[in-house]
Amino acid sequence: MSSTKVEADTRVPVIEISRIHSNLPYFQSVPAGFPSPADDYVEEKLNLDKYLIKNPAATFFVRVSGDSMTGAGIYPEDILIVDRSLSAKTDDVIIALLDGAFTVKRLVYEQGRYWLKPENPQLALIEVGAESEFLVWGVVTSVIHKPYVL
Repeated sequence: MSSTKVEADTRVPVIEISRIHSNLPYFQSVPAGFPSPADDYVEEKLNLDKYLIKNPAATFFVRVSGDSMTGAGIYPEDILIVDRSLSAKTDDVIIALLDGAFTVKRLVYEQGRYWLKPENPQLALIEVGAESEFLVWGVVTSVIHKPYVL
């Protein structure tokens, strides 16, 4: 009888920054109430690279799977913008490598210990123990979320 060890895929699904370039019309504001002719208020072109990415050399995109962060407005299939140049601090949403697997969670530091907090009440806090392999891969700076399926 033979046994085969199955290893989990720990690669982060990255979307290259070079694939996302846009200069779209930017409107100062759009009322959520009565419709108005918004073309009268076009101010400039909005460059999403400049608006969302502060440090292109250290920034990557990652698509979310799972529902552990829905309480933070992060849903399956959302795209996270992650900056590796930022130092993570407590309450930041981070991409972490924990014991060989990537995860997105809120970083909590309490009483000299680190925790990874899911934003889903059905899931428990994860203590980052002294024996754990733990690395902050980057800090989530923005979430690209579709409010409905196109």
